[in-house]
Amino acid sequence: MPLPIVAIVGRPNVGKSSLFNWLAGRRISIVDPTAGVTRDRVSTVIEVGDRFCELMDTGGMGIQDKDDLTADVENQIRVAIEQAAVVLYLVDIRDGVVPLDEEVARRLRTVGKPVVFVANKADTDRIGTLGGEFNRLGFGDPIRVSAEQKLGRQELLEAVLPVLPPDTGELPPTDPTLKLAIVGRRNVGKSTFINSLAEADRVIVSEVPGTTRDSIDVRFERDGKAFLAIDTAGVQKRTSIADSIEFYSAHRAERSVRRADVVVQFFDARHRVGRVDKQLAGYILEHHKPAIFVVNKWDLVKESMTTEKMGTYMRAMFPMLEHVPIAFITAKVGKNVLRLLQLAVQLHKQAGARVTTGDLNRVIRHAVEMSPPPMSGNRAPKIFYATQVGTYPPTIVLFTNGPEHFEDTYVRYLTKALRENFPFSEVALKVVLRARGEGPVRSADVRAEEEAGEEPADEVPVLRAPPRRAQPEADAKPPALPPRRPRKKKQQKEPGTWEL
Repeated sequence: MPLPIVAIVGRPNVGKSSLFNWLAGRRISIVDPTAGVTRDRVSTVIEVGDRFCELMDTGGMGIQDKDDLTADVENQIRVAIEQAAVVLYLVDIRDGVVPLDEEVARRLRTVGKPVVFVANKADTDRIGTLGGEFNRLGFGDPIRVSAEQKLGRQELLEAVLPVLPPDTGELPPTDPTLKLAIVGRRNVGKSTFINSLAEADRVIVSEVPGTTRDSIDVRFERDGKAFLAIDTAGVQKRTSIADSIEFYSAHRAERSVRRADVVVQFFDARHRVGRVDKQLAGYILEHHKPAIFVVNKWDLVKESMTTEKMGTYMRAMFPMLEHVPIAFITAKVGKNVLRLLQLAVQLHKQAGARVTTGDLNRVIRHAVEMSPPPMSGNRAPKIFYATQVGTYPPTIVLFTNGPEHFEDTYVRYLTKALRENFPFSEVALKVVLRARGEGPVRSADVRAEEEAGEEPADEVPVLRAPPRRAQPEADAKPPALPPRRPRKKKQQKEPGTWEL
């Protein structure tokens, strides 16, 4: 059963987004003194007493949007009210009743749903006594709260609980199978893609640059599995950010990348790759996120441009991300949208792959034998041992005689060798170099399994450097080593020798 929806409505600048964030317990909607910041429906799940419900933030009723999106914003508000089980009607107690409050009240009298009347910004007892004049709006005496000072939350929730629909045993939604962040420059078709996935007009689509401001979580189901698509504001140059709204939009887009399982970076097929695109790709690479480059609006390019030519161009623009797959879609008509979702699921599965320690060491040994690391001054870089310590992303630790002896280019060479030999060929790998003897390395995956009383999927060996001048005990047994090719006779070591 879907959760009951509690929609927050009111005129602009009464604190709807502040109230939404306060009740949610985290900053989701952008809060700014500028009227009309919120345009789309932003929602999250909260607990009200012993019930769960979906709290929904909406745009300001009656605002004239500066980008001529008034009709779109009003449509989002209308849908929110139609879907809501309870409406929170919010006013500003410090401003008193204004004509737009009366207009909102007139519209809400006909909705036929419970309306909880709330007066925000009651920061002090003196201000809290000013709410008497709101009785003439027809919804009784308002509940006085202050989202900024965090006053009146319990009273508000106690007023909402009795007017919720009868309890049918609703549970909070399960964690989605996949969290997909949709990022890119302005006007590349991110919101159109989200609506195509959700099969609904979930977010506003417009040719106006910067239409989307908040990062909006949109849950949808495909083949019985729940997914979460995160629509983000279009990324632009830092020097082009004109106000705090655009600053917070960019910040939330970066946060969406960090919390996503797979990141989909959109490009407009008609435009060249720019610096902003490269910076965004670098941010994705920095956080080791599985990614897909999506060339959207493919139906608008000239016939002379082929997928092969575009693919070659994209590879030249992002040489450090040659493992990232490239997809060509037309989100407006839904072409290849579902295939893109299936590809994202495959990448998420790759990011969770594990390989055995023996196989891992054999691949690294072979890579070193084929191309030894260059000398570091008068020191020969050496790798003693390799192990996988985590997933999402696959994390490989190489124990060496000093990370400072290895050049970045050689680490990339080893990373490529790992990607070519194991089932994570299209996702980012995290390769960590450590000096031997720094202590045990144990992944969070293994610790969690042990705490749950389960057998670890792939125990991580503990490696310690032997103490200097220590004599081996008579009964001591050598550590278990991965299989290696037998040597006919001992030979003098050369630079880059693999040691175990």
